[in-house]
Amino acid sequence: MSSGPGADSAPAPAAHDTTPPPSRNAAAPRKASMFSSLRIRNYRLFFLGQVVSNTGTWMQRIAQDWLVLSLTGSSTAVGVTSALQFLPMLLFGLYGGVLVDRLPKRPTLLLTQSAMGLAGLALAVLTLSGHVQVWHVYLAAFAVGLATVMDNPARQTFVPEMVGPHQLQNAISLNSANFQSARLVGPAVAGVLITGVGTGWAFLLNGVSFLAPIAGLLLMRSRELHEIRRAPRGKGQLREGLRYVAVRPELVWPIVLVGFIGTFGFNFPVWLSAYADDVFHAGAGEYSLFNTLMAVGSLVGALLAARRGTARLRVLIAAALGFGVLEVLASVAPQLWLFALFMVPIGIFGMTVNVTANTSVQMATDPEMRGRVMALFMMVFMGGTPVGAPLVGWVTDAYGARVGFAAGGAVSLAAAATVALLLLRVGNQRVRLTWQGGPRVRLCPRGAAV
Repeated sequence: MSSGPGADSAPAPAAHDTTPPPSRNAAAPRKASMFSSLRIRNYRLFFLGQVVSNTGTWMQRIAQDWLVLSLTGSSTAVGVTSALQFLPMLLFGLYGGVLVDRLPKRPTLLLTQSAMGLAGLALAVLTLSGHVQVWHVYLAAFAVGLATVMDNPARQTFVPEMVGPHQLQNAISLNSANFQSARLVGPAVAGVLITGVGTGWAFLLNGVSFLAPIAGLLLMRSRELHEIRRAPRGKGQLREGLRYVAVRPELVWPIVLVGFIGTFGFNFPVWLSAYADDVFHAGAGEYSLFNTLMAVGSLVGALLAARRGTARLRVLIAAALGFGVLEVLASVAPQLWLFALFMVPIGIFGMTVNVTANTSVQMATDPEMRGRVMALFMMVFMGGTPVGAPLVGWVTDAYGARVGFAAGGAVSLAAAATVALLLLRVGNQRVRLTWQGGPRVRLCPRGAAV
């Protein structure tokens, strides 16, 4: 998702400024109605289609991870599956962003959504017929990843075409709430299907679920879309996108931070399946429960972001620090119920990191660069999984789930602390602790009186 014309035409901040630039629609209320963007018909169609499709996607994720663990008994294999799904984003993500900047978004999304639906149906046929092997799952995951190279930046950059500048912040947050709402339903349904009739039915329902977003895209009214100028075909556009980000600290540091957290801190398929199977000696139901409780927290985090007027880097840093601390604490939880409860605040802080970074980057990006910038954002956030997931899976297999989970949290914590210190140096600021009815943390220029 991306910012609208008003935000994009604002001048880039100076190199020492670490706050995203304000949009020109600053006269709009600082806090919007939580669901205000749903009044727009095209966005409402998009939103409802994504609710159905995202539910199917979460069903497939749970079923896919559990099927691989059942076929191999290896957390490393689960990590390899995740890696293959995100490897195309690492390899081709920037090229996908270049193409998305050139192409019309709605036809692109019709193509990518259809491709992902067909991948789910193919895996369903193999599983229900009893012929599925682990390499089939690997291949299906890689195929979905290839479609995601175009689908992800296209979906991100299609949002301003549907809602315009004034509803953009709200729509970005509601998209995250949409994804996390589906995460509440999808794992629960997947757990019932896996234990009741098998993983194949989860794959089948996921494939069918893509009919909803395809129908929504076809029913949209073209005359109600906000026209966004597309980038012309030309040479050097990939390098141009990288240079654009490199000179803007308000883009660089959120991208760097989510890169570390996405690579090492978001490997939940590896950890949660290992905790359910190896640590607590439970089954698919408990694995589904862990994911559902994390989705509850993520949904709360997304809805809170929908009411937030701005996306500040200090919120991003604080959320990233809290996320790392919570992962380390959860890793040593002695009982299943306590570990499960940790999933809620981890979901809240993790979603705050995701939404705040996403929004701050998009609000600071010019419209003709949006596809490339968001492709880079998603490449480092999702594309790091091919590196992180097998490594985390190996650590989990070799040293246990607790060590693997704690290591991921420690890396996230260290990355957040390092980026915080760098931002303070770039902004020539320091942290000041004050007491105004309670402890307050403020930023002030270096050399200012205490």
